[in-house]
Amino acid sequence: MKPLSQRKAIAVFMVFAFAYFISTLIRAITATLAPTLVTEFTLNARDLGLLAGGYFFGFALTQLPLGKLLDRHGPKRVILGFLSVAVMGTLAFSQAPNFGWLLAARVLCGVGVSACLMAPLTGFRRWYAPANLMRANSWMLMAGAMGMVASTLPVQWLISVIGWRPLFMVLGVMVVMAMAMIFWQVPAWQAAQSSAGDTPSAVAPGYGEIWRDPYFRRMVPLGFFNYGGMVAMQTLWAAPWMVKVAGYTPAQAAMGLFWINICMLLAFLIWGSLNPTLARKGYGTNRMVALGIPVTFVVLAIIMIAGTALSTWAGAAWVLYCVSSTVGAQIQPAVGMAFRAELAGRGLSAFNLVIFAGVFSVQWGIGLLIDGFRALGWMEVAAYQGALGVFGLCCVGAYLYFLAAKKT
Repeated sequence: MKPLSQRKAIAVFMVFAFAYFISTLIRAITATLAPTLVTEFTLNARDLGLLAGGYFFGFALTQLPLGKLLDRHGPKRVILGFLSVAVMGTLAFSQAPNFGWLLAARVLCGVGVSACLMAPLTGFRRWYAPANLMRANSWMLMAGAMGMVASTLPVQWLISVIGWRPLFMVLGVMVVMAMAMIFWQVPAWQAAQSSAGDTPSAVAPGYGEIWRDPYFRRMVPLGFFNYGGMVAMQTLWAAPWMVKVAGYTPAQAAMGLFWINICMLLAFLIWGSLNPTLARKGYGTNRMVALGIPVTFVVLAIIMIAGTALSTWAGAAWVLYCVSSTVGAQIQPAVGMAFRAELAGRGLSAFNLVIFAGVFSVQWGIGLLIDGFRALGWMEVAAYQGALGVFGLCCVGAYLYFLAAKKT
């Protein structure tokens, strides 16, 4: 498929970025809504973790069929179909009378927006020159970080003005607007073409080639625990930590989330600007991951061990943890480029499944651990510290596997 002209490439990027902005806003809004939902629906930590994880459960359910649909039908048709489900999910959430309804609507939202990153990345694999792929990925993540920023103080302000239920109706309208722009700007898919001159029949229909790939398998634990876990912290557990452990008010925790997401936005902007230069100087994905991931262990250990002693700087510590973890975001486009173009949708979606299965597992798992430790008689702060410690050990294990797999 012929690369797009510069003008068309920018237009396509912008409409996909708007859709991804909305998807991350919907993803992260649970953290800001948590105090309100806990009060209105009498939720415990287990329920809150399951509700936030419900989005990622729905998201993960779609990833394998999504990859095949993208390779066959292309980004435009697929994302429009999925976003129609997101409209239903946001409207259902706005009308929820109980926790079960909330959870079901949250799963629908996850299903509906599950193509918002994979669709553009699959298209970029064919439409953009290889030198621009890493940059486009980082800047898509920057657009997503904008959605995370919007989910903090702006959402908190809107809740006080119009309430959380009307807010979800507004989100449904925004999804419809994104669908209209995608329909207008995104080009049709030429499914029969391939960069290698293959026909669709020459490409294996399933995921066997993806799962057997040594590079893919090497990156799976990092995607599940290290990057997926960071997203779990960013979109849920950082805020309760700031409230329950550091003693922040909900407003202060929302401000902490705001700065986490602002700094991540800037980090992705910088990654997009520097990636071509870093690649020329020999700093490929593997080298950056090997050097950068240990920094996250140090920061996470400080947060866990310091506990209440870090109260004044807890927000800043979570900023440093999330920003240092953005090195893991470089893995996904590298995985996509490891496969030929005809398999890009499946390779990217399979790895996305790994990431969001990790987000769901860590979000719910942290809640289960907190409640479990408290049932054993631990104080609340100690329960949070213990849960974070278990998570940190899993991340270290994933990194050690990454290093060991390099030698096999």
